[in-house]
Amino acid sequence: MSHRKPVTVADLSRFPVLIDARSPGEYELDHIPGAINCPVLDNDERAQIGTLYKQVGAFEAKRVGAAMVASNLARHLRETLADKPANWKPLVYCWRGGLRSGSMVTWLRLVGWDAQQLQGGYKAYRGHVVQQLELLVPQLRLRVLCGATGSAKTRLLQALERRGAQVLDLEGLARHKGSLLGSLPGVEQPSQKQFETQLAHHMAQFDPAKPVFVEGESAKIGRVALPLTLVQHLRAAPCAEIDATPQARLDYLLRDYAYLGDDVEGLCDKLAYLKELQGREVVERWQAWAREHALAPLFAELMALHYDPHYSRSQARNFAQWPQRARFASDDLREAGIEALAAEVAAWGEALADQTPVTSATSTSSTKIR
Repeated sequence: MSHRKPVTVADLSRFPVLIDARSPGEYELDHIPGAINCPVLDNDERAQIGTLYKQVGAFEAKRVGAAMVASNLARHLRETLADKPANWKPLVYCWRGGLRSGSMVTWLRLVGWDAQQLQGGYKAYRGHVVQQLELLVPQLRLRVLCGATGSAKTRLLQALERRGAQVLDLEGLARHKGSLLGSLPGVEQPSQKQFETQLAHHMAQFDPAKPVFVEGESAKIGRVALPLTLVQHLRAAPCAEIDATPQARLDYLLRDYAYLGDDVEGLCDKLAYLKELQGREVVERWQAWAREHALAPLFAELMALHYDPHYSRSQARNFAQWPQRARFASDDLREAGIEALAAEVAAWGEALADQTPVTSATSTSSTKIR
């Protein structure tokens, strides 16, 4: 067999098909974007081989593991890979580019496919992600959108993206709305590694010459943490405040969080975390409203007593350019109002890029910049 030049992370774009040969558990924790999972050992088998290696020895672990690998590879050849053409050229990786991916590559080549192995495996890719975050974040021309809870910042980002703007939806990547009540029904948050992988993947698509709109987030969104480099860059970037009326925000929250009424006890459990801050009497009143499906007074008091005071304290402390922020007023956070806001915010972001001022002459009747 002729000598092959090792395939590294820098060569990933050459391969339209990536195969992750690790166990389903490892794959679920994180994987290279676009890779399909064809495990040569499943979760239980991987645990069994690890135990054998420690308790009996390397030879016995390899002997038993080889039989498991052969059985799983046979199944993949009969099922998952049965329809692949003769000129198919997959890139295979495992944890460190060792026995698991090597075994699969050997069998795929015996079939006749030009399979290759990723040098260093997922571990090398993970190092690449960490390096990319450090490299890419400082290049982003961030435009940070702030606003009290219920200001429809996520919907605004989506409207900006529809207009062709570059958007980094951190809450979308984190699968969480970022607040105490922000967990999504039936949706698990990604692992920290998976979050960072998706973050680096999205950042790599951006044109560094154009602005990137992002919501002003805390250092953590649910259980995942933003990379420190990104937190620092967010805090230093130009920012704009969505200054929506309390009624517009309440109406939006009632639409956007309507699903909370479907799990009353879950909502009550989350509200219980606020007893130390708000007092037992207040929280018990909120829990009573939750059980009565009275979300309007509940959200109104949450805004007035919890979210808004916290917002007012945190923004000036966290964002260096807060005193110079642009302010966009709105009394309508329904679809038309958000689209109007998007037009205003897009103009602000581009004006910053061009170093030209935006004036209220571009304002509409429903949104004003001041």
